[in-house]
Amino acid sequence: MKYNPHHDYQTYATEYILTHPIAAVFLDMGLGKSVITLTAIFDLTLDSFLVRKVLVIAPLRVARDTWPAEIEKWDHLKGLKYTVAVGSEVQRKTALMKRAQVYIINRENVEWLISRSGIPFDFDMVVVDELSSFKSHQAKRFKSLMKVRPLVKRFVGLTGTPSSNGLMDLWAEYRLLDMGQRLGRFIGRYRVDYFVPDKRNQQVIFSYKPKPGAEEAIYRLISDITISMKGSDYLKLPELVINEVSVRLSEKEMETLDRMKRDLITTVKGEEITAANAAALSGKLLQMANGAVYDDHGAMIHIHDRKLDALEDVIEGANGKPVLIAYWFKHDLARIQNALRLKFYPVLIP
Repeated sequence: MKYNPHHDYQTYATEYILTHPIAAVFLDMGLGKSVITLTAIFDLTLDSFLVRKVLVIAPLRVARDTWPAEIEKWDHLKGLKYTVAVGSEVQRKTALMKRAQVYIINRENVEWLISRSGIPFDFDMVVVDELSSFKSHQAKRFKSLMKVRPLVKRFVGLTGTPSSNGLMDLWAEYRLLDMGQRLGRFIGRYRVDYFVPDKRNQQVIFSYKPKPGAEEAIYRLISDITISMKGSDYLKLPELVINEVSVRLSEKEMETLDRMKRDLITTVKGEEITAANAAALSGKLLQMANGAVYDDHGAMIHIHDRKLDALEDVIEGANGKPVLIAYWFKHDLARIQNALRLKFYPVLIP
């Protein structure tokens, strides 16, 4: 697929990574931080040759699936070789011994890679996808990465939530980024400079709150290596329009639901449906309103197709435009798939 950065922020963010050896790139979900970063990596490794080996650290699913998929997806990244170091120790070592520009590993194996794998850490660029997962300065992954941080020429931190639990989170993240140049080398000093005790029990302090003006001072210190972008500022979406579609059940169908609601028990096609408590009753009624219900043995019993009929009308009314359908229960999915295959074939359904 051809990559055309339609939004100015995409070109700006890529250029920012290229021109800043240390970069904190805080982008909301949906703004494309992976392809932005990979575009910069391609330039640094295969165009300007400023970087030889890149280590990408990410959550397991993102490391295993998202980053490889992004590299394979875009035409302009052809030629960028990558390897994914997840799985068993043998599989990880095999992946790390391959020749590539990009080495992808899940964050749980950072400590293993640095301290126990026996493989030399010779990466001159590190990208941490979801930098906020390194917010604890006491975690093994943080301590391990700090050991090799002086060996890394370029460091990029990606996240959409850098301080989800408050400004205290930022210290460890920026300690990794700049080795303490901006927020200090020690958490204690950072705490004294910018925070005061909040919740406490005599001498035991449970939490801290920022001093007046601390937020502005911290942001000013980190501003030269940080860009932050919100999806609401760059992604222009149409206003949400809610169109409720009512369906009418037959008297017999309503009687079945009413009895269930009143007595916590009813009969459908000779099978007894029971609910042990109010929470279970709510689930049963939701299923029955959708048109089917699981009996006490886990088998699905069909009741009606009222909502499926309404769904078919909605799809026809879309007149060929894409329709995204959410469902509650597994039997909902099976019935929706079956109805669409029969009425709207051919149709792509996962």
